Amino acid sequence: MIFKTMKKWIILSGLMLAASWTGKAQTLEMMQWFNEPERWEIKDNSLWMEVTPQTDYWRISHYGFTVDDAPFLYTLRGGEFEVKVKISGDYKTRFDQSGLMLRIDHENYIKTGIEFVDGKYNLSTVVTHHTSDWSIIPLEKPVPFVWIKAVRRLDAVEIFYSFDDKEYTMMRNAWLQDNHPVMVGIMGACPDGSGFKARFEDFSIKHLPDLRRVQWLEKNSAENE
Repeated sequence: MIFKTMKKWIILSGLMLAASWTGKAQTLEMMQWFNEPERWEIKDNSLWMEVTPQTDYWRISHYGFTVDDAPFLYTLRGGEFEVKVKISGDYKTRFDQSGLMLRIDHENYIKTGIEFVDGKYNLSTVVTHHTSDWSIIPLEKPVPFVWIKAVRRLDAVEIFYSFDDKEYTMMRNAWLQDNHPVMVGIMGACPDGSGFKARFEDFSIKHLPDLRRVQWLEKNSAENE
């Protein structure tokens, strides 16, 4: 009885410890560029970049073309996690955009953030699995910044936005292959314009214990009591 109690305590302690690891030590300096822009700077865990003109991420649908050439600063993560960043930009031309990106390969990715369309700011998400789809939430007026958060759990990614980093609202739930490493980071794109300045602050990634493993441990702990 004592052994079973100790075993249960050890398992639960391990789960609590894993959940408490925040992983916020992720530094932008240690991340890698895909399509590095000509001008950028990292300072105090913030990234400023001049988004490269005539660049984007899109595959096939509606427009008939594929582009995969916008700036993307990323790190490689396995398993489940929560990623968050504060974004702002001098958006001025149709489809100017900045935000988060989760990417398995050139045919499977999610990008989400702010996109400037027809003179308005929109909360935007593009989900690509061979072909791209696009969803937006128009904002009534321009905002100086917004926090974007993505939570990868099992085979789905939940995407949230906030204007104060306290109250978050879900804007999309999208499928993404589980049990596969993901490039995750920050991106900007400027499909139609001559470039613009984008800023990314307080980027962080928090490890989440694998949900299936947590459930397995809890089940086996209960069976061994």
